[in-house]
Amino acid sequence: MDVVERIRANPASLPHGGTAASLVPAGPVDGAERMTLNLFFEERDDRWFPGDRHVRPLLRRLLLGKSWISGQRRVFLNLCAGLDRVGIRYRVNDYGYIRKHPDELACIIGRPFVLDWFEWKNPLLLGVAMYNHPVDAPGHLKDLHARTILVPCDWYAEMCRPSWPLVEVWPVGIETDLWTPTPAAQKSVDVLLYDKVRWAHERHESGLIDPIRRHLEASGRSVEMIRYGHYKEDDYKAALARCRSMVFLCEHESQGIACQQALSSGVPVFAWDRGGPWQDPEYYPDRVRYEGGVSSVPYFDGRCGSKFIDAADFIAGWSDFWSHVSAGDFAPRDYVMDNLTLEKGALHYYDIAEAVVQRQAR
Repeated sequence: MDVVERIRANPASLPHGGTAASLVPAGPVDGAERMTLNLFFEERDDRWFPGDRHVRPLLRRLLLGKSWISGQRRVFLNLCAGLDRVGIRYRVNDYGYIRKHPDELACIIGRPFVLDWFEWKNPLLLGVAMYNHPVDAPGHLKDLHARTILVPCDWYAEMCRPSWPLVEVWPVGIETDLWTPTPAAQKSVDVLLYDKVRWAHERHESGLIDPIRRHLEASGRSVEMIRYGHYKEDDYKAALARCRSMVFLCEHESQGIACQQALSSGVPVFAWDRGGPWQDPEYYPDRVRYEGGVSSVPYFDGRCGSKFIDAADFIAGWSDFWSHVSAGDFAPRDYVMDNLTLEKGALHYYDIAEAVVQRQAR
């Protein structure tokens, strides 16, 4: 990625400071001077020779066509887009600059191997695309407990806080001018069944996915299916434009950008939200037992739709959900506009970054 510094003309402002920032930052303060953020984002480490991380994606695109945009890259792209909109300057991957300015904050958004590339002297703001859990941090980085680390939602923060006391919650903003509602008259499909079941898929297919689909079809609803990791963003956007509602199936989400893109598109969601422990099989039950209660829709309220915990609960609650969809009672885009725009996400990120700087100066 080229080193860039983007500057947009905008009245200078500064959101409120402090580590207990709300989801929606306070309004701007006229006349405040904003610092330039130093952003670092890498998805890949070098594999065969120095710098090949830049070449491999180009070769992949030549061979396989346009690549899938990962969740980590989407976070980075949306953060930059939000910073552009609110006029906050930033540099990207300027390692030469940051080594010459050890007093400046380094915001490492991408994978943690960047921490091993040289000895960082700077104060650091880490995440949200770092480690899945503190147990993954290598021994020589145990001082992460003294770093500010970002995670996307409250339940994830509670899981990590015993090891990372300075953990902060930050959800990235959604491109609300791209993910927009389609007029109801242009809708042709009743339900988009979004399958993001990641573990024990065969078991969940027979116990959850198939019963839900059969019930929808028996109820006379037309259904379109899409599976996570097997579509391009344009395909998903077109599906949302066709569909009146979405059933979202995922064990848990730390933010749930795809679901929030649906909400921004004005599509009400009936979400599988089973709760319970964090059951990622890479960690549970042997390495990590977090019983605090996870969620597949950590950013969600009554405007967005409804939730169910299993197939039986879906069947019991479907008619009520659909009646509200038909009556136009839900307002999912309003929730996103109130909480999760690109601008709000960028201001919130800057708010946290400035709080880190102020804490280092004490």
